[in-house]
Amino acid sequence: MKWQGGRKGGNIEDRRGMSGGKKLALGGVGGVIVLLISLFMGGDPGQLLEQMQGGALTTEQGEYQSTPEEDRLMEFSEIVLTSTDEVWTHVFKQGGQQYKKPTLAVYSQATETGGCGVGQSSFGPFYCPGDNTVYLDLSFNRELSSKFGAKGEFALAYVIAHEVGHHIQNLTGVLSQTNAMRAKMSEREYNKISVMTELQADFYAGVWAHYLNKLTSIEITYDDILDGMRAAAAVGDDHIQEQTYGHSNPESFTHGTSEQRMYWFKKGYETGDINAGNTFNDPSLR
Repeated sequence: MKWQGGRKGGNIEDRRGMSGGKKLALGGVGGVIVLLISLFMGGDPGQLLEQMQGGALTTEQGEYQSTPEEDRLMEFSEIVLTSTDEVWTHVFKQGGQQYKKPTLAVYSQATETGGCGVGQSSFGPFYCPGDNTVYLDLSFNRELSSKFGAKGEFALAYVIAHEVGHHIQNLTGVLSQTNAMRAKMSEREYNKISVMTELQADFYAGVWAHYLNKLTSIEITYDDILDGMRAAAAVGDDHIQEQTYGHSNPESFTHGTSEQRMYWFKKGYETGDINAGNTFNDPSLR
């Protein structure tokens, strides 16, 4: 993956000096919490955050001592974000629409969000529709490799593109529709909707990859795509549950199996067609 010296200009916020790392609790968490289905690795973030409801985050502004590795990842993240802006501006323009660019907030340990309570690094990368922002703690890059076995720089690029995929869903109204469904369904039924939502975000990450060499300053090879597919497989529900518990429970899946995540990412990459990613009409996911 060739990205050094690539174009910058995305909406990126460096909040690493604003996180106090103190014990957290939440206050004023609205219904939008349930839309945090973009939580990259785990269960329902709405439940996680609601359990912590009742307080507020105390932050301290201080000088943050960055490492050379973090500086490299910060530059990498901005270049990747800029590439998503370029791709989705093009795709939306083709459809006669204007793309509203998201923000990428890079933080350490914890940060307040604009409508989704307090984000913590333990949540993994996530998207908040309340402020159109992707939240990322750069330490997650180590987890990708050490915990999930997702190697290569493209793995983190895929993660960012996946979260931007949730931003696409927010712009197209998918997230508001799935939120409305939640109140009418059992947890088991809604888990299926969550899986469809996550797989569509994987598909959108594939669409982004499809256009990289054509529209952006980033250059990739098919080996990078394979890294992206391996990253998608590494965070499949079945793989994570089997690693953690020694077995998997399909009824509890919220993000999709490794095979499903690879399939939809690859489909997005091969077609480059945003209209080919309607996971909600896939009978195999019902």
